[in-house]
Amino acid sequence: MSKINFKIVTPEKVIYENDQIEQVTAPTTTGEITILPNHTPLVTILNPGELIFKQGEETHNFAVAGGFLEMKENNQLVILADNAEHVDQIDIDRAQQAREKAVAQMSEIKNREDVDYARMQAIIDRESNRIRLGNKYRKLPKSE
Repeated sequence: MSKINFKIVTPEKVIYENDQIEQVTAPTTTGEITILPNHTPLVTILNPGELIFKQGEETHNFAVAGGFLEMKENNQLVILADNAEHVDQIDIDRAQQAREKAVAQMSEIKNREDVDYARMQAIIDRESNRIRLGNKYRKLPKSE
């Protein structure tokens, strides 16, 4: 059975790479899509959201903050993400502080067409996604 050769790349580094992935589900500007082996070549824009991929019995969940998805011929799938992190690595407190700071800065910007306004909105979207996914997958203490 065919597998997907999958890679997640950010501007800083390769976050993840594996050639045995069975399916990838990604948030795009046109909705959530799932890529299976032998998918038609495709390039699409990613929205901030949850990237899910399966390898055997394991499911991996990452928070992505936008970017691009490119499915190439021969089962080559590359995620070029602005930012990506495994949900277990999300620092929810830091994400909340960053979101609050961006909201405060955004309220000071008078012109909604200002580049800084768009940048602050992108930060708010990214941090809101991190908070949502961090809370969704937070390991709760075991009750006794």
